[in-house]
This record gives sequence, C-alpha cells and structure tokens, in this order.
Amino acid sequence: MTDVDVVVVGAGLAGLTAARTLKAAGRSVRVLEARDRVAGRNLGGLLSSGIPVEMGGQWIGRTQTEVLKLVDEFGLKTVPTYDDGESVTLYNGTVTRYGDVTFGLSEEAAGEVGRLQAELEAIAETVSLSSPWTSPRAAELDRRTVDEWLRANTENPEALAFWAAVVPALFSAEPSEMSLLHFLFYIKSAGMLDILVGVTGGAQEMRVVGGTHQISERLAAELGDDVVTLNAPVRSITHDEEGVSVTYAGGTLTAGHAIVAIPPTLAGRLHYQPALPAARDGLTQQIPMGSVIKVQVAYPTPFWRNSGLNGFAFSLDDALSVTLDNSPPDGVCGVLVGFFEGAHARSAARWSPDERRTVAVATLTKLFGPEAAEPIDYVEQNWMAEEYTRGCYGGRLGAGVWTQFGAALSEPVGRIHWAGAETSDVWNGYMDGAVRSGYRAAAEVLDCLGF
Repeated sequence: MTDVDVVVVGAGLAGLTAARTLKAAGRSVRVLEARDRVAGRNLGGLLSSGIPVEMGGQWIGRTQTEVLKLVDEFGLKTVPTYDDGESVTLYNGTVTRYGDVTFGLSEEAAGEVGRLQAELEAIAETVSLSSPWTSPRAAELDRRTVDEWLRANTENPEALAFWAAVVPALFSAEPSEMSLLHFLFYIKSAGMLDILVGVTGGAQEMRVVGGTHQISERLAAELGDDVVTLNAPVRSITHDEEGVSVTYAGGTLTAGHAIVAIPPTLAGRLHYQPALPAARDGLTQQIPMGSVIKVQVAYPTPFWRNSGLNGFAFSLDDALSVTLDNSPPDGVCGVLVGFFEGAHARSAARWSPDERRTVAVATLTKLFGPEAAEPIDYVEQNWMAEEYTRGCYGGRLGAGVWTQFGAALSEPVGRIHWAGAETSDVWNGYMDGAVRSGYRAAAEVLDCLGF
C-alpha cells in the first residue's frame, strides 16, 4: 500500500498544474518543494517603497493560451507592457531611435538581419517539434552552433553584433553555446522570432498585475497544505515495477508514480536507485541553465515617455544589453527592467551589487539620457545563485545533444515522469510551456493508472 498515487517533485507551474490535474481526476497526490515558497522561476519582489516588481519570469503573450486560461480562471488581471513611442539601439557608441522593423540598424545591417532571419525561419519550419532529432538534416543542424552558422552566412559586423545580443536575450546563453537545431526548435515552438522578441503581439505583450507568481500561489492554495509541502528538498528516488519511494528532507513517501518537475540539470542531481538509463543521465549532464541577472531600476517618473520613448532598448555595446519599461500600472514611479545575460551575466556575477548598479545606471544613461543617472532605487536577482534553479531562463542543448540524447528529455523512465518548461514542444522554456508540460505528464500518469 502506497502513501499516495503520485508524488510531484517541484511546485512551479509544471508541478502544480500536474498535481491539480491528478487531484481533479480523483487521484491522491503530494507535491514536494525544496524552497520555502512555490512558483519556481516566478518570483515577486519589492522596491524599497513597497511597490511590487517581478524578479523572475513575468511577461505573457497572446498566443500563450494555457497560462492565460489560468490567469482568467483565478481572476487575475493583466496590463499591456508599455509600447508607445520609439525604441533605442546603441551600437559603437551611437544611439539610434527607431519606430520601424529595422531595430535601429544601418540599412545594410538591417537587410542582412532580415535575410538571416528569413533563412533561419525557413529551416525552422522543417524541424519537428515533437521529435527534433528526427527532422530533415537533424544531424547536420545539430553539429553546428548558432555562432558557426551566423559567421558562415554573413560578414557584416553590425548584423553579427545584433545577433550576439538577441540570442542571449532569448536564451541567457551565447550563440556559440547552443546547437543550431536547438535554436531552430525553440523559435518554432514559440511562433518564430518576431513573436519572441516582440512586445505588442509578441512574448512581452502583457504583465500580470501583482506578479505571475500569484498563479502558482493560487494553484497551491487550491491544492492545500496537505498536498503541497515546502522546505522539502528531494534527495533520492527509488523505483521499480511496483512504484516509487521518494526520500526528502523530512521523510519518505511511497507512490505509484513520480513526476519530476524541476529543471533537467537539477533532476540529474537527484540520486536514483536503480540508476537512470545512460541516455537520460547523459542528457541531464548536457542541458545547463542560462546565465542571467535581472535588475529593476526605479525613477520618480517614467521620464523616457516624455521623450517619446517606450523603454525598449538594445545595447550592442554593453553588459546590460536589453531593457523594457516595467513601470507600475498606476504610474506612481518609473521602472526600467534590464538584464545581464550569457557571458555578460557570468562576468557581472563576479562584481559586487554596487558595481552592477553602477554599470546598469551608466548604460541606462547612455540609452535614455541624463535623467537616467539619478535612480531612486535598484533591486536585482541573480538567478545563477539560486540553489534550486541555478540559472534562467531555461536549459539549453549544445551541439550534438538533441540527436544523441533528445529522446530522453520527456520519455518516462519506468514510473518516473518528467515535466517542466524544457520538456514542452510548444512555448518551450516559457510559462505556457511549463503549464503544458504539467498537463502532459499528468495525462501520462493517468493513462498508466487506467483513468
């Protein structure tokens, strides 16, 4: 006799949606969460004034339908990301304002970027979302890095600088650190690049008033304290044909099945008895999390709006490479959110918080003018330092990993099932993908249980 039907490891969106689905189907479930909170890579924060800001994943696009259903169901409100006015790009010390599709690049560079985007998206259309390793030319695409492909297809330094900023903005990793096949799969899973980098109509279209972490908090509250256990890091999973035994800081639970809903690299750090198949173990060793430090810089007002700017900026010169307007809906102050990503984040992690603040403010001043030099507050979140995340935005697959190990990403191992944003074939790496993965994993378990 087992304690419950299913043990879920991780109380982020994936784990909680899986648990909710199982409970609704009449199955008993326990969720074990290592942290003292739910919501995983969603995290609420506060400015010193008490104004809420989001320190983790925050934006939702209109095509992210599954997470939007939860927002609506729980009565949460959304607000459009401010997008009125022009954007800014900084390259070789020159700030360019633009309100078109050029990203402020020179005519030649913009043409090159557009050509490369079209070629990448044409290849991406051939990639299988359900099994990328079976795609036409999969081996060829997987052995090349994104950087290799870009450098083989253009010599324009401005275009290359643009892609060197865009790729980390999406992955928190460098173009040289991921397989071309993974890049193509990822952009197709979201509906291609214009959606991924866009604000209105794109992935950054709206914010949840009060923060996206509320979605997980509502899910957990609905499940109840008897289901969701915090401060319970899982140490090991013993599994056989009869069921699973999950040992955590606080005890052991037996169940018919387990759903492991934490990033693959962290799932690989658990102890399994018997050991996982070589393909699954090999995968978890080669899907590192991205490197990112998110910063929120507050001002008395969103002064950039008075200059006709929307707060969206790309710096191709600086460590703080991307910014957006993140001001509260009531306009009580102005907030610019920015990111140290990829190699820049790894360098910035060696600086003190004051040094990061200095660099961030200096970059914002170059982008938005002298008023940016006088912030009233600064807060940051280094996701690389989070013990139970070890980075954001998600895991990435380097050259050769999809074709050698990709089939193990979501394939169950006996009675152990896998969930998480990295395992979704739609909106991979995003909140919507996490929700979808939770539903998929729950459906797998219910099918095994004969529901």
